[in-house]
Amino acid sequence: MIKAYAAFEAKGELKPFEYDPGKLKQDEVEIDVLYCGICHSDLSVIDNDWGFSNYPLVPGHEVVGKIAKVGENVKKFSEGQIVGLGWHSSYCNECEQCKSGNQNLCAGQQATIVGHYGGFADKVRAQAESVVAIPDGVDLESAGPLFCGGITVFNPLVQFDVKPTDKVAVIGIGGLGHMALEFLNAWGCEVTAFTSSENKRKEALDLGAHHTLNSRDEKEIEAAAGSFDMIISTVNVTLIWELYLNTLKPKGRLHFVGATLEPLNIGAFSLITGQRSISGSPVGSPGTIAKMLDFTKLHQIKPVIEKYKFEDVNKAIERLRSGKAHYRIVLYH
Repeated sequence: MIKAYAAFEAKGELKPFEYDPGKLKQDEVEIDVLYCGICHSDLSVIDNDWGFSNYPLVPGHEVVGKIAKVGENVKKFSEGQIVGLGWHSSYCNECEQCKSGNQNLCAGQQATIVGHYGGFADKVRAQAESVVAIPDGVDLESAGPLFCGGITVFNPLVQFDVKPTDKVAVIGIGGLGHMALEFLNAWGCEVTAFTSSENKRKEALDLGAHHTLNSRDEKEIEAAAGSFDMIISTVNVTLIWELYLNTLKPKGRLHFVGATLEPLNIGAFSLITGQRSISGSPVGSPGTIAKMLDFTKLHQIKPVIEKYKFEDVNKAIERLRSGKAHYRIVLYH
């Protein structure tokens, strides 16, 4: 039996829950969970904000653990190996996207916490293809958030061939944005942080920003016209996007990794005259996650975390709901 914490209704408190996972599939591994991050997506699924949650629901998709069992067809892992598991727990492995190394875009992918029991547990199972080995030298207690928040902001650097000479800005210095600053600085970029918090300005500089701009000061933003090769937006609120678009250089890109739910109010003229682009991306493929972990090890990048014991999971969730978490929360056994 696997012991876990589950929500039994939308917005419900998490309670102890046990389930029998059955026989381990040939292509699966079972992971002893050491740490598991709490992501805002966990809250969205607990609360059924997206309308497709099934209960009982075991959250947790930023897993760091140790391989406990391997399926008979699994060759890439062995018992005792330290690994991580993120948003996806399996892929079809047959479609064009899977075969070209873009498994994160697979239409048949299985989310780790939707229709599948996640990592708020002592063990979790997943298809071996969705699991990534963690190199020695990566800090394990803070590694969990890399498997969702971290890869979400690292993926665009690879997908859009961001160069070390690029000037890149980040909107929102929170759970995603603070890791974006760390990655971009280590990547070699000139980094600017857009933040509405005066308190975060100094910390943004400490995390890797070279400059800060007040996201509530239109004149300050207007003065930055034509400055950036790329802007990464990590926020889920609506801003005056035309303002930000105009801070891009010709051929610049406004890229969304934060899920702004309202339609983007942007005129085509701003795009056409500067040959600018708007794009978005999800988490990365297992191959890109592996690259991120190597980069993390090389540059000693660590998410800023707060830790809670698994039995204090509801306190940890309330901390995240409060918006005061600094910046990611990790559960540990």
